[in-house]
Amino acid sequence: MSKMRWFIVLACVALSACEVVPVAPQPGPAPSRPEARQPQMSDQEARSRAGIAARQFVDVVQTVEPVAERECRQRAPGANCDFRIVVDDRPGQLPNAFQTVDRSGQPILAFNLALIVSVDNADELAFVVGHEAAHHVLGHLGQTQQNAAVGAVILSGLVALGGGDSTTVRSAEEIGASLGARTYSKDFELQADRLGTIITARAGYNPVRGAQFFNRIPDPGNRFLGTHPPNTSRMEIVRRTAAGL
Repeated sequence: MSKMRWFIVLACVALSACEVVPVAPQPGPAPSRPEARQPQMSDQEARSRAGIAARQFVDVVQTVEPVAERECRQRAPGANCDFRIVVDDRPGQLPNAFQTVDRSGQPILAFNLALIVSVDNADELAFVVGHEAAHHVLGHLGQTQQNAAVGAVILSGLVALGGGDSTTVRSAEEIGASLGARTYSKDFELQADRLGTIITARAGYNPVRGAQFFNRIPDPGNRFLGTHPPNTSRMEIVRRTAAGL
């Protein structure tokens, strides 16, 4: 296994980001900020909590990352399985995590500080890490980009055939790309939940306990063109997968 590398970034730029965790789905209802559920803390308490969260994050990532790499090499031969862990330290953000790749194709798992301190336990954090890694193993980013390209071509082509001007065609291209990207997004989330459950369990954490994270975020329900499935569906697939293990 290659040595894990760590990066602290002030801005996630030059990344083809694919938001994949329902912590802050776009578009969709925004999750409440963790601090809104907590009594106001003193500076000393806040520093102590931040220190505990940081140590927990390091421990979880060091444990889960090699398991995710192993699953990646077994399930996706030929893929780049050398995960790079990125932490976005900008203040005032909603909790979020996502998977992407850099320009060389190296997979990146990104987490912001708000998410790191928002989890209730190490199992929840391990599940989020496993879920994000699963998106890469399953090739979801590339499939999403392909679906977006197809949607853009189809809708812009239809508008052009209908006599639309260049501005209208460009607008249709953007809308088509957005619609195309959402085509299988719910299926992708459930697939990542399933493999994320396996990765979490094989790393020694409890995925069912970890998936309780869903109970503290807004339920997207089954909205038309929504990007994430209902939380009940996600919990069910986690339970079934864990039971099968």
